[in-house]
Amino acid sequence: MDGALILEWVLKSVFILLALTAGFAYLTLFERRMIARFQTRIGPNRAGPFGLLQPVADGIKLIFKEELIPASADKVIFILAPIITVIPSLIVTAVVPWGSVIRLGGRAIPLYLADINVALLYVMAVTSISVYGITLAGWSSNNKYATLGGLRSTAQMISYEIAMGFCFVVPVLLSGSLSLVDIVEKQRGLWYIFLQPGAAIILAITMYAEVNRAPFDMPEAEQELTAGYHSEYSGMKFALFFMAEYIKMIAVSMIFATLFLGGYLLPFQGWFEKLPVIGPIIPYLGPFVLLAKVIVLLFGFVWVRSTLPRIRYDRLMAFGWKILFPLSLLSVLVTAVVVLLVQ
Repeated sequence: MDGALILEWVLKSVFILLALTAGFAYLTLFERRMIARFQTRIGPNRAGPFGLLQPVADGIKLIFKEELIPASADKVIFILAPIITVIPSLIVTAVVPWGSVIRLGGRAIPLYLADINVALLYVMAVTSISVYGITLAGWSSNNKYATLGGLRSTAQMISYEIAMGFCFVVPVLLSGSLSLVDIVEKQRGLWYIFLQPGAAIILAITMYAEVNRAPFDMPEAEQELTAGYHSEYSGMKFALFFMAEYIKMIAVSMIFATLFLGGYLLPFQGWFEKLPVIGPIIPYLGPFVLLAKVIVLLFGFVWVRSTLPRIRYDRLMAFGWKILFPLSLLSVLVTAVVVLLVQ
């Protein structure tokens, strides 16, 4: 195998991991500052200029914080559970393209780590694994509140991931491919959110439930379960759960942007590519275009958390099974019929 190709893969992997971990750190600052603005507060502004070193201060605090393991906990699983939770969130973006092909030093470099023909199946499989870590964390703690939080997370994932899976089928039908690169390239004419806005809205809702974000944060409802599945965790083990949630927010935003917002493509990309000055640099703008879309989607996460109250658990389950599930199935049916008639 070409040594340069191996080096390219290694550098891309390191870039993705560093981007996600740095994104996690500063997403916490972004969220705290935005919520402060919503609530007419100042937010963190003491550590560093404009509070920019607040994530560093939080990380140092968690590193040196005492780590506690309950005497009656299953210690091996208790330690492994945060790792099982965070790893899928780090590797799920391996198939997400953040640009097309660029040329550097006479070498064509695709701006994605892997382009596999079953990329969407990979995304669904990997995103489903993290719930095992949450469930095992609740069970291994030997704490009833933590166990209930883990069970709630499992039930919520099953309920909302079915609707999410059906929403994934819509871009597949429209593009005729499971490859995320192909799905993005097929949106050069028109983004899929304009062709099937219903599926896009349902997918956005299931994304919030998938990462246990408000108003779908029942697995960690403070009023009922003290902190849910991570009640017994502290120090860096708690930080890993925190890290997994925020990295998953970034990951699902990238996936949503790829499936329905044209990924790294600009609006009217074909028109821009014809311009003599701008056209040649368009491929190099791909990562920045995707980043801008992800930031807008992450702002949506913060906005929803700041606005909507937590849903009661029975209504949360009913909403998933009785409303989102049939609507997502209907969106697949309508898309399939329209695609069949157009062909």
